[in-house]
Amino acid sequence: MMNAVFSRKGVNNLMMIIFIIVTVAIVSCGDGKDAGRGLSGLDSITGGTIRISVDESFKPVIDSQIKVFESLYPDAKINVDYKPEAECLRDLTNDSVRMVIVTRAITRDEEKIMTDRYQFKPAFGPIAVDAVAVIVNNKSEDTLFKITDIQDMVKGTSEKYKYKVLLDGTSATSTVRFVRDSLLKGGNLGKNVVAASNSKGVIEYVSRNKDAIGMIGVSWIGNQDDTAQLSFLKNVKMGQLECRGCTGTYVQPYQANIALGRYPMVRPLYYILKENYKGLGSGFSNFLIYEKGQLIFKRAYLVPAR
Repeated sequence: MMNAVFSRKGVNNLMMIIFIIVTVAIVSCGDGKDAGRGLSGLDSITGGTIRISVDESFKPVIDSQIKVFESLYPDAKINVDYKPEAECLRDLTNDSVRMVIVTRAITRDEEKIMTDRYQFKPAFGPIAVDAVAVIVNNKSEDTLFKITDIQDMVKGTSEKYKYKVLLDGTSATSTVRFVRDSLLKGGNLGKNVVAASNSKGVIEYVSRNKDAIGMIGVSWIGNQDDTAQLSFLKNVKMGQLECRGCTGTYVQPYQANIALGRYPMVRPLYYILKENYKGLGSGFSNFLIYEKGQLIFKRAYLVPAR
């Protein structure tokens, strides 16, 4: 009898030891999987929740991209913060931000910093080509501009045009960087350049002031199928710039003019992804790169990168 009792106790103890070993093994396997992911969360390419930062100039088209993506994948949730480009780039070192969408690729130094920090290289690439549109008040008689006219206006040295020039900020936005780098070649903005809070603020100011001219991303004003943009066009109109490579022709930032290089103020749009596994960031970047996402860029009057 005593031997039977001890036998049952031994079996019970052995079963308890096996249970503990199996439990530890399962937990260890789970921890190893998560540790291998680096910047991981409970997400897949079609489900979960992530946060991204996007250049405010592209709010209309990225809102459309996210709306369609989430409708196709109901288990996916993309929380987006729209902010100036420089702030988006700073978010590359923010562990809670999985992706940024801006108008330039990362530099080698930025890539090295991220690789050293996260132990893997970020993925990045072009997704579309955008144009910087020039808008004027609907009552303005000036709609045809040479690129030298625009340069003189943002320098504040134009004798012909005495406009206030509205930009979507003064230092940290992609439009301001485009003006400084591409139009001013590193020079200073003129005293007549005024900062609005964002692209919508540029449109609203120009719509109320005949002596103002604005510069914004074409996705804010170019989509003739968007009811909000049609309401904008009741009060402002797009200017035409002298065609590059043409003679005596002025063009608006339509897709064909952007694609053929006829419109002189264009810029690329890039995604930068911090993810070393097939998570929701990878799923969304693939969506932007391939057919459905590229079609949405096309409908928003940007030129698809593919």
